Amino acid sequence: MSDDDDLKWGRSKVDTVCPLDCPDSCSLAVTVEKGKIVAIDGSHLHKVTDGYICGKVRRFAERVYGETRLQHPLVREGRRGEGRFRKASWDEALGTIATRMVEIRDRWGGEAILPFSYGGSNGLLTQDTVDARLFREFGTSRLARTVCAIPTTTAHRALYGRMSGVTYPDYQHARLIVVWGANPSSSGVHLVPHIKAAQKAGAALVVLDPRRTNLARQADIHLALKPGTDVVVALALHRYLFEHDLADEQFLAEHTHGAEQLRERAREWTLDRAAVVAGIDPELLENFAEMYADISPAVLRCGWGLERNRNGGNAALAVLALPAVAGKFGVRGGGFSMSNSAAWNLVPDSWIETPEPDTRIVKMHQLGKALLEHRDPAIQMLFVYNCNPVATMPNQNRVLKGLAREDLFTVVFDQVMTDTAKLADVVLPATTFLESYDVAVSYGLTSLQLARPVIDAVGESRPNVEVFAELAARLGLEAGRDQTTDAEALLHLTNALPKEIRRNLMDTGAVTGPTDAAPIQFSDVFPRTTDRKVQLFPEALERGSPEGLYRYREDLATSDYPLTLISPATEKTINSTLGELRARVASLQMHPDDAADRGLSTGDMVRISNALGEVHAPVRLNADMRRGTVGLPKGLWRMSTFNGSTANALVSDELTDIGGGAVFNDARVEVARVVTASFDKQHLAIWTTEPVEQVH
Repeated sequence: MSDDDDLKWGRSKVDTVCPLDCPDSCSLAVTVEKGKIVAIDGSHLHKVTDGYICGKVRRFAERVYGETRLQHPLVREGRRGEGRFRKASWDEALGTIATRMVEIRDRWGGEAILPFSYGGSNGLLTQDTVDARLFREFGTSRLARTVCAIPTTTAHRALYGRMSGVTYPDYQHARLIVVWGANPSSSGVHLVPHIKAAQKAGAALVVLDPRRTNLARQADIHLALKPGTDVVVALALHRYLFEHDLADEQFLAEHTHGAEQLRERAREWTLDRAAVVAGIDPELLENFAEMYADISPAVLRCGWGLERNRNGGNAALAVLALPAVAGKFGVRGGGFSMSNSAAWNLVPDSWIETPEPDTRIVKMHQLGKALLEHRDPAIQMLFVYNCNPVATMPNQNRVLKGLAREDLFTVVFDQVMTDTAKLADVVLPATTFLESYDVAVSYGLTSLQLARPVIDAVGESRPNVEVFAELAARLGLEAGRDQTTDAEALLHLTNALPKEIRRNLMDTGAVTGPTDAAPIQFSDVFPRTTDRKVQLFPEALERGSPEGLYRYREDLATSDYPLTLISPATEKTINSTLGELRARVASLQMHPDDAADRGLSTGDMVRISNALGEVHAPVRLNADMRRGTVGLPKGLWRMSTFNGSTANALVSDELTDIGGGAVFNDARVEVARVVTASFDKQHLAIWTTEPVEQVH
């Protein structure tokens, strides 16, 4: 199509960026025709994402224009959970919320209100701007965003401070790549071609994952370790390095503290013992140890999968300490990578400016407990945005019970009618990242990019900044007086950036890094600790950990619940975002031997259960799962199973050893056949342990 034809049909292509919760923050080229999105492709504006995007974002227009898109404010009618809402004006909706907030504060105090948000968008404007000002000024309870990444973040910062990691392109310089607890094919896809390029150049690849992922199939060594045992495998590697005089003693002396304490804690974990506990081949583990000791440059990609269990914080600590003990720093392609968001040293308080009040802190993954048990005061209002807690928080049945309280006033501010929104009193329609301004910070790469609105807001949807500014005004607060639109908030935030970065971001739409070249750890960047040394045995964490640092807590499996249930990320959703687009009921992934023990075949309807709840879904035999481990996808909506429960219904709200994170992969379950029958779209499930014919 020619330029003249483009003008005739009102067709244009706009560069923007995806700010969703993914390490890559892909630059996008969005084609708009007559004011409507007709295609979403990758842009070449960012040299690493370079024109390629995942299938999830490519189909994001289906969310923008989908049947579940919220286009008007809604007010509940009838009983909670019936799904009956009436259309309301913004004036009525915000007036109702403001009135209720004042009533609650006057009667119970501001702490009776709990704002609840997370990474529905990782853009800098969608949370921790005017919203933070409002809730801080009003004196609400504070939310600890602990459902993801807090154990690994705590370990990383204790060891290295906020030191940047190895960037994607530098993986091509490595001769050994270790991918531990990550599956970049599902999250962080732009790392994959750099790994393949390194392999083509002769690099070896080791993958540690309970499943045989696509990347694991291409690895020289795949260690399918039991969930929760990463810490003992890492400690066995430490012992091997120390015991065989392969630790870099010069580096340890010059750049670290605490090596002796780590050496002592690792002493009990031989390779053979660790292999038994982890359920892996001891010979393969020894081969990995030899490779990691001998081959340089070696880069370790530490993911978030290894933190999702009772030992997750210590696992991250032990894994991230390996490059220091083995002396893998100081060379391009050597070291580790995890999150690089700290590369920019962005501090939200610098643009929030309103100080935090000394009010109650609520751990977000204990939402059910908070709604049902917190007193003095009890939570009377829940304000949910950028998040779908019914789909993402542990102990799902407890969360649902809390949200069902008739005395709880719930506001949900979202783009689509989520499982959580169905239980709300007031629902507010939010714009997507294609309808408003934002700034995306990559945490896999080192980039800042500007998100621009490519279409007008659908229906009456509004940006977060605008809504919180108006709500603040109705409450008589100062919070939003200087930032009433997302454009004004954008200018306020970018003014907090260094002048050159701000100018490049606004002029070009993308800044690829705070420095011209990708940093080499311990050459260009050093630990952001008080003395620029690695803290291999951080005493504060030792005091705060239930068993101490570098300790292993035993498997939770019992004879009643012998299987470990994990909920890995998939290519279908970004956490729970886009869960409304799943067309089919999700299947439980199970190893054929585990299925044979229970008389199950692919397609059988099964009951996955433990003391917390049960999930009904079809089973799919998959030899890529390790024996004793079953899997349901992360981020499922309730419609994706036959009984409306997801994997999170089987997950406790207990805490990890370090950081107080969530233990999604500590669910221990049993699986048995069920018979299902469908009556008027309602599913009737009968549990049986005997093979029977399925009734449809």
